[in-house]
Amino acid sequence: MLKNISPLISPALLKALCEMGHGDTLVLADANFPAESTGKNSLVIRCDGFPIPALLDAILALTPLDHHVPHPVSFMQVTPGDPVETPIWETYRAIIKKHEPEKADPVQEIERATFYKMAQKAYLIVATGETALYGNVILQKGTL
Repeated sequence: MLKNISPLISPALLKALCEMGHGDTLVLADANFPAESTGKNSLVIRCDGFPIPALLDAILALTPLDHHVPHPVSFMQVTPGDPVETPIWETYRAIIKKHEPEKADPVQEIERATFYKMAQKAYLIVATGETALYGNVILQKGTL
């Protein structure tokens, strides 16, 4: 038993976070994201039923963001013409600010096809139960 680790962080997820090095990326994938096919060359951990905000908070409590790049956090940009709203992004930004208060604006929006290409290179993809559309996030790990 370990103290001060969220029960959302499974042993497999904790091990994967420990194995990641500076510059490695992880994807927090919403329930619609093709985690298995996109993650053919990545470690895929299933956290079905868990929302991304809770996992993001738990992961950022343990894992620093990369301070050597301007935007260590990427959101999947809404496809032009798609009427979807993304209020979940403000929730994500508040969680990121809580854990990384010194970083002015660590978030960038990445065009959908580019986001998928980036995700294919991720060390880790965490498949969640998040139902918010365009709820996917890529995090780039930093150093302490």
